[in-house]
Amino acid sequence: MDRELQRKYARLQDILRDMGGVLVAFSGGVDSTLLLRVAHDVLGPRALAVTACSETYPARERAEAREYIRAIGARAAEIETSELALPGFAGNPPDRCYHCKTELFSTLRRMAEAEGLPCVADGSNVDDLEDFRPGARALGELGIRSPLREAGLGKREIRELSRWLGLPTWNRPSAACLSSRFPYGTPITREALAQVEAAEDLLRSMGFRQIRVRHHSGGLARIEVDPEEIHRFADPGLRQEVVASFRGIGYTYVSLDLQGYRTGSMNEVLPAHQREAAAV
Repeated sequence: MDRELQRKYARLQDILRDMGGVLVAFSGGVDSTLLLRVAHDVLGPRALAVTACSETYPARERAEAREYIRAIGARAAEIETSELALPGFAGNPPDRCYHCKTELFSTLRRMAEAEGLPCVADGSNVDDLEDFRPGARALGELGIRSPLREAGLGKREIRELSRWLGLPTWNRPSAACLSSRFPYGTPITREALAQVEAAEDLLRSMGFRQIRVRHHSGGLARIEVDPEEIHRFADPGLRQEVVASFRGIGYTYVSLDLQGYRTGSMNEVLPAHQREAAAV
């Protein structure tokens, strides 16, 4: 680990130590796993991981989150949530995440107060500042801390530090809730979420790592995979298997995005002024 990363790691430890106690919003992803590990190292039982489980959270990720918590040995809890019941969420407007984060982190703040923990923290990092994230507005309004960002850590450094600490998530593909697979304005339903989850599980079982199945109207699935894996779809047998399986899941048309996976591809349709309005 180079000197600059050592400095940021020490800064992260100091930030968490100064909190005196923290509830970590834990998804089991790369960022929140590192945050929880360091919080547990520094604060012990004064660090509590809370995982919010809902229809937008894949079952596979829930199981992995439990496994990571056991490996770290942290104190943990789970809560059940239902984003689809929230006004302003199921209709899927550009500021959908604001409504979700407001509800979730309001609940987590109440939990932290009941546990006598002064802070609630999430896994946002400095790279997130460059993306369209209307949920960040809710975090600011509720006083949620982002220790990784406060320590100046970006995604590459988080992976490097996770590897140094021996965390199994260090090379895990980027993850996001299943609602991110829907174009803005396309209603999000429990049935459609199940379709997306089944389709992505299928591709993962075929060896694809970085996956998004974007759910478009008219029964269309648009597949995004790592650009380096696009060539695999030149195999007629693989294509036939994917199409047949997707149709069994409920899709009529199956397409491959030739740009491959990229973060926030659903935001590409938003004009700059709309992104700014939703993020403020």
